[in-house]
Amino acid sequence: MLLLPPPGTPFSARAGQQLRPFPGFDGPASARRPEGGVVGQGGAEPLEPAGRGERGSPVSHGVSVCFQEAGSLCLALALLFPVAVGLEFSYHPSEELGTFLKEVHRQHPSITSLHSVGRSVAGRDLWILVLGRFPTQHTIGIPEFKYIANMHGDETVGRELLLHLIDFLVTNDKSDPVVTRLIDSTRIHIMPSMNPDGFEATTVHDCYYSEGRFNKNGKDLNRNFPDVFNSNNVTIQPETQAVINWIKNETFVLSANLHGGALVASYTFDNGNPATGSLRGYSRSPDDDVFMHLAKTYSSNHASMYKGNECGNKPVFPYGITNGYAWYQLQGGMQDYNYIWGQCFEITLELSCCKYPPASQLQAFWNDNKAALIEYIKQVHLGIKGQVLDRHGQPIPNVIVEAKGREHICPYRTNQHGEYYLLLLPGSYVLNATAPGSGSILKTLIVPNGPENFSALKYDFVFPEVSTIARDASCPTKPLYQDFESISAAVKPTLHFLALMTVLYTVFK
Repeated sequence: MLLLPPPGTPFSARAGQQLRPFPGFDGPASARRPEGGVVGQGGAEPLEPAGRGERGSPVSHGVSVCFQEAGSLCLALALLFPVAVGLEFSYHPSEELGTFLKEVHRQHPSITSLHSVGRSVAGRDLWILVLGRFPTQHTIGIPEFKYIANMHGDETVGRELLLHLIDFLVTNDKSDPVVTRLIDSTRIHIMPSMNPDGFEATTVHDCYYSEGRFNKNGKDLNRNFPDVFNSNNVTIQPETQAVINWIKNETFVLSANLHGGALVASYTFDNGNPATGSLRGYSRSPDDDVFMHLAKTYSSNHASMYKGNECGNKPVFPYGITNGYAWYQLQGGMQDYNYIWGQCFEITLELSCCKYPPASQLQAFWNDNKAALIEYIKQVHLGIKGQVLDRHGQPIPNVIVEAKGREHICPYRTNQHGEYYLLLLPGSYVLNATAPGSGSILKTLIVPNGPENFSALKYDFVFPEVSTIARDASCPTKPLYQDFESISAAVKPTLHFLALMTVLYTVFK
């Protein structure tokens, strides 16, 4: 249990206050069944009058996470220790948020690391809390996961959910088997607020729109990233650049971006062109099956997202998921940037019909989302991971490792430690490891369901002879799909001619 600062601080624990358990996850069972060495350092309700400083009831996070025989996640009610009260259900301004994170790190220094990846336009820290057995450094074979919230400053639920997720994880480590195995097997990065200036600027708590959506320069951060389909002629904002640098400095495998204003899990691509199927109203990535699985994992473990129609003023989303482009086209979005240039699968989670709901509803939001938040992190263990080595056992960076039939427009390469991570559903795949100047190695592998055992399948490639490989093999941040669009446009007349000839042949046969 996180012991908070003494009375008088923003997170004081009231003497003599007893803990209360959380209600359990109450969704239908069908909704809960979704279709090494250490290296480096590294539905809308009226708003209540209560403001940001409103305090919800303090609660305990003594909840045991367990698995049923079928493998679905459940939350079993359990009071672990009659100790100090935990994090309150309320909105926490930036100063209080920072105080909370610092106190978490102070009380749990062995499993947490706290740092700022940059500052907002107004100079506020962009805090990251990292959880894991080796929180300050990357460990070979341990995948990197991240949650980001509050990218739009007036979409506030995700910000508070991530604070409660942090509290839940540090409280239950070494006492709950699932939380313990997550921390053992995963390095979890949590950014509660990407847009603290926007949050502080949101003085009117509105369900639909506020100027706090934007950063202090009036820019939408989710339209501010390089785009793989079109030239995004925008000035990169400090918050965006901080996240871009963060992505470049870590080997992220899986991520989710928490938003508000709808209740749906949205997945790549957000933008598109004919090469990805945009003419059919859907922009498909090479890993569309994995993205659908990831979105369904979250929606089916959520209390009601899987229903797909909880916000009366929004479209109906079958299974509570949608392809981003099929919902609406978005240029310069963060999830597409992660997938193309970060080698990281990210989905966007819309978690509340109302963008800025009353603080009195936050506990209900936590109860609705906690199982899904945990289960989604486990998906970082899908697929295959390993290293590419030379015959002396030394790692080889910048080797392309991909599964045949799902090559990426910006090829996925090994990191500086020769590591690769490929998110794949259970099945048979042919992996192709290509070291420029040294040929390719093909290997057929049967991929099990990694999340069940908190580990992807491990396979190392060994090259007997290796030529010198350039250290900087990254793809340029330009619209890489524009060339494909041109090719697609060039072949259209030929396709139309063939279709016409087929019709004529059928008519006159």
